[in-house]
Amino acid sequence: MSERPPGTDELARDADWRHLDVRMLLVHPVNELVRFLPLVIGVFLLGSSNQGDPWHYLGVAIPITLGLWRFASTSFRITPGQIELRRGLLGRRVLTAPLDRVRTVELTASPIHRILGLAKVEIGTGSGSRTGDNRLVLDSLGTAEGHRLRADLLNRTPAVAGVDEAAPAAPIAETVIMRLDPSWVRFAPLTTSGIVIALAALGGGSQIAGNVVERAASASDLDERVEALPLVVTIPLAVVVFVIVVSVLAIAGYLLANWGFMLSRDGSGRSFHVRRGLLTTRETSIDVDRLRGLEVHEPLGLRLARGGRLSAVVTGLRRSGSERTTLVPPAPRSVVVGVGENVLGEAGPLHVELVQHGPAALRRRLVRGIVPLGLVPAVLAALAIVSDVPVWLVLATLPLPVAGFALALDRYARLGHALTPAYVVMRWGSLRGRRDALQRTGIIGWNIRQSFFQRRAGLVSLTATTAAGQQSYELLDLPEGMAVALADAAVPGLLGQFLTRLDRLDDRDVR
Repeated sequence: MSERPPGTDELARDADWRHLDVRMLLVHPVNELVRFLPLVIGVFLLGSSNQGDPWHYLGVAIPITLGLWRFASTSFRITPGQIELRRGLLGRRVLTAPLDRVRTVELTASPIHRILGLAKVEIGTGSGSRTGDNRLVLDSLGTAEGHRLRADLLNRTPAVAGVDEAAPAAPIAETVIMRLDPSWVRFAPLTTSGIVIALAALGGGSQIAGNVVERAASASDLDERVEALPLVVTIPLAVVVFVIVVSVLAIAGYLLANWGFMLSRDGSGRSFHVRRGLLTTRETSIDVDRLRGLEVHEPLGLRLARGGRLSAVVTGLRRSGSERTTLVPPAPRSVVVGVGENVLGEAGPLHVELVQHGPAALRRRLVRGIVPLGLVPAVLAALAIVSDVPVWLVLATLPLPVAGFALALDRYARLGHALTPAYVVMRWGSLRGRRDALQRTGIIGWNIRQSFFQRRAGLVSLTATTAAGQQSYELLDLPEGMAVALADAAVPGLLGQFLTRLDRLDDRDVR
């Protein structure tokens, strides 16, 4: 997206410029009033001491004026080659984006937008800007006009003789790929955040319960023991209630964010549309040509329940906008895989057998899993000898090394990579499990990183850089030869100028 000063003959044709919907006059003053609410409250509290002083009403007048000013100073237009957004009356600013740079179009409607039949249209250009100028925002347009604008921007026919290159294609009926099943709310408490909260509650509750049990055991008389026993029952019950409350809140959040979730493909096959939201609705359109792969999220809780979540790797969306790329919310894994195959047009990246990273990677995970957790009971046992650390706490930590061993084995079992004709596939993580399929033609560079301990083990971390999604996707703990061979095979020629010993690489390192 570019910015240029007004003054040319083209910009002088004000008849081509359109204002936002007039109904935004009921939206923006309210939004500005909410933004300035602390200031408004402060002005009123200070002004209440002045008898009948009207000046404190400026705290309300200023936000409303700002909302009205935004309507009067904002206009836009679509020319045959670009879309332009003009802001300001005194200091005018014009943002322009070529139509062929449009990556995504998103329609968002808060409750007040929905009541008034309006929508906020955000047009992503994929410029990679971190200042927010890679998105052109039109807030607010009529809902019908917003949908027409989205179709006009995403479904444009290619230039042919005698045809305007910016002419929109005729609308074609959409094909629904997936709709939300209300029974999927059972996966909401099993996401990473839900499990962390539940484990924290369980750990805190068990510690309190242990203190109560110890106090009851050390009580000197029967009356003190009788008084302590109800707490032994009450505290675990409180933990259970807390976990239930957390689960209910997780389910409520799931429904608020994903109610009415629907993934569809337009009739031309050139874009995907995602619709979701209960109070605030959001419709995101993704150009198929901007799709660079998929991310299958399988945190431990979802994996144990045979669930997962699917996201798109796409250019034109901010890093912080990961929720905008969700193609399937937490749902059964069969649904996640089925939708992924539909989106990619092939099953290979989601089913291909992965190459494991060898004994050195396994040893690294065993050491990192067992040693830290094994030190906990050892340190507590030493403290129990020289201080008053309770014995029950030492006994409670004895299973930690076993848990670390199991976690290390699972982390290694889930560590691997593969190459398909079109994708690099990488899988890693146990608590935050992921399987990423990254389009090989979307990789623009490789980074090879080696820590001190990796160097001693002969391992490296290989990172693929791309202009889409998270912009970097890492393969952990590969043998050095395997990493170089994989990078060269995935994008032939990209590493050629840096390789001096290709003849020493074993072709068996890459499968």
